[in-house]
Amino acid sequence: MEWRKIVFSMGNTTAINFLQDIRVIDFSQFLPGPYATQLLSDLGAEVIKVERSGGDAMRKVGPIGNDGISLFYKTLNSGKQIIELDLQSESGKNYFTKLLNCADVLLESFRPGVLDKLGFSVERLRRDYPRLVICSLSGYGQTGPYRLRPGHDLNYLAHSGLLHHTGSVDSPTQPQPPISDYAGAMQAVNCILAALFGRTVSNQGAYLDISLAETVLSWQGMTLNNTGRQAYSTERGNGVDSGGAAGYRIYRTADKRFITLGIEGEPFWSKFCNTVDKPEWIGRLVEPIPQTALIDEVQALFLSQTNAFWCELLDEADCCFEAVLDIDDIMRHPQVRARQLLTTNNGTDPFIQVNYPAWINGAPPTNRPPPHDTSIDSILKTWEFDT
Repeated sequence: MEWRKIVFSMGNTTAINFLQDIRVIDFSQFLPGPYATQLLSDLGAEVIKVERSGGDAMRKVGPIGNDGISLFYKTLNSGKQIIELDLQSESGKNYFTKLLNCADVLLESFRPGVLDKLGFSVERLRRDYPRLVICSLSGYGQTGPYRLRPGHDLNYLAHSGLLHHTGSVDSPTQPQPPISDYAGAMQAVNCILAALFGRTVSNQGAYLDISLAETVLSWQGMTLNNTGRQAYSTERGNGVDSGGAAGYRIYRTADKRFITLGIEGEPFWSKFCNTVDKPEWIGRLVEPIPQTALIDEVQALFLSQTNAFWCELLDEADCCFEAVLDIDDIMRHPQVRARQLLTTNNGTDPFIQVNYPAWINGAPPTNRPPPHDTSIDSILKTWEFDT
């Protein structure tokens, strides 16, 4: 597959190798685990994704490419080598044991108890592979009354309280993309990297118990401390940052598109008011929350012109304004193009790849190779030879 950047110059595309010689077993499926190990791969680790017989169910979820494989699956597993193992069979267990002998990290994302049933309990893993960093990524964690409770992103957002504060006065809003899945994956990566660093001193691995729900709950510190403090209310749709402040809100434009104001503080608010020729609004920034009357006036103003009009007027106003972009907008936006995060191919099977979100040593993100199905014997030939 031939890739091209959606920019005029690719610049320096030197691969990141911070985690060179780190070997990761990805025993996970769907989104959180595969995204976590993809980030490790982006940082230079060698990732072997172990799938159960028949493969990860994600292979058939979402838009299907010409090769019969889901583009969602490719999005999450580019940069990895993929093998299938039946861990309920003795040969599968033996192969998995050989991989563990060579690995630095094992990430698994099944319900608590699955590894035990397969004969690879955490106790055994920590005893037999003391330098191994083991990460269990689950919905509610490995302990507590919810440890075996099924769930997906929306349930975890509900459990964390995030949904209670997100949306309109009438109803929470169902966010997309799945926040807890991506956040939990990044929390797993943070802990894995810390454990690998700690191992350089202690020569010991670690066991990491990461909960998707708890990751989002950990973001709620400010919200929890706002409880009962009216001046800093986070009440859904009426709080300072949830729609109750005229300067921090989403507004509809005349062409049924949307723009955002993210104004906090008088300087930016004054710039906005002067730019839209409403200097009489400047002193109203401190009106009590919710600022219903002022919000209605600002909304009426934005409904008087199109999204393009407001972009042209406010883009240079330096007032914390942004239009709500759709997919086509994102692909051609000059800032997105300049940062070179997105890669696309225009062949017979179009595919957009979102690369690692960081420039390192002045170089933009590099392209990932597509996921590569291989055999366990091929992997072991390399891993055992190098051990």
